[in-house]
Amino acid sequence: MSEQVRAAVRGLLHVRPVPGAHRVALRAGISVLVPLLAVLALDRPGWSVYAAFGAFTSLYGRNHVHLSRAAMQASAGAALTVSVVLGVLVGTLESRAWVVVPVAAAVAALGAVLAAAQDWHPPGPLFLIFAFGAVASAPHLVSDVPVAAAVAGLSSLFALLVGNVGSLVRRQKSRPARLAHVWSWEPVRYAVAAVLAGGTATAVGIGHPYWAMVAAVVPLSARGVTAQLVRAGHRILGTLLGLLTSAALLAPQLSPYATVLVVAALQIVTELLVGRNYGVALLFITPMALLMGQLAAARPTGQLLFDRGVETVIGAVIGGAIVLCEPWLRARIATGERKPAR
Repeated sequence: MSEQVRAAVRGLLHVRPVPGAHRVALRAGISVLVPLLAVLALDRPGWSVYAAFGAFTSLYGRNHVHLSRAAMQASAGAALTVSVVLGVLVGTLESRAWVVVPVAAAVAALGAVLAAAQDWHPPGPLFLIFAFGAVASAPHLVSDVPVAAAVAGLSSLFALLVGNVGSLVRRQKSRPARLAHVWSWEPVRYAVAAVLAGGTATAVGIGHPYWAMVAAVVPLSARGVTAQLVRAGHRILGTLLGLLTSAALLAPQLSPYATVLVVAALQIVTELLVGRNYGVALLFITPMALLMGQLAAARPTGQLLFDRGVETVIGAVIGGAIVLCEPWLRARIATGERKPAR
């Protein structure tokens, strides 16, 4: 265990080479910028949350192996749109605070199954939980459902076109998406993480429980215990330091159009860094997430920063605890299975 901890500490500072990151970053920046500018031009800043999560389609397919980028982004974009719509539906409920937790667990489990079946990159249901939780945290009307579906869907489609324009120019054929049945405990782990983190944050009464759920599932998407512990450490340290950059960017109270330009720039920098060192990338991910939220519905800066910090610590600690407890739990289950029946 001590060697594992030392390896995790070394991993916190490790910087990996990421060939082609500039292309991914540029696609992501354009995919976020244009839909957000469009909703502002329509004088509908409240729609920006739908547009932003649809644009997250551009984040998929960096290392497309078994599926083409187009197929992977198409499935991820559809899942993101469904998550946004589901968030709107839950947001119509008066008692949505506690309803969000089990529904987020279901989104986590089903998203994990789809991600594994189609070998998504980035892996896991992280962005699906983020999309659902962020949208569901605000009150909605049933009449918002078609609007959310249209805005998120069109934003996703735009990201799909931006991400695959090179293939269209070269007239490359896209392989169809094929689902493969993959059984593992991954969906259960994601669901448990969402329930524990979301339930804890909701019970404590912090304003953004979905941040805790997102932080809890972040470590689970890495491969191997050491990498998972590194990811949990990155999430905590990177977010806490990212609160400083967030405070600096939130202080001027930028205009909506200036906010969109900053968000797009932060998205580009994030994609340049996230594959190299996740903790460093969080210096830019944190203010980007907060600025996007402020664009849709402004909240007091101090409370916003406090909620982000506390909920991230809660979620990442829970995610790290799941990582550490899983080997012990599997050993207990295996021991129970080997015991002869009486």
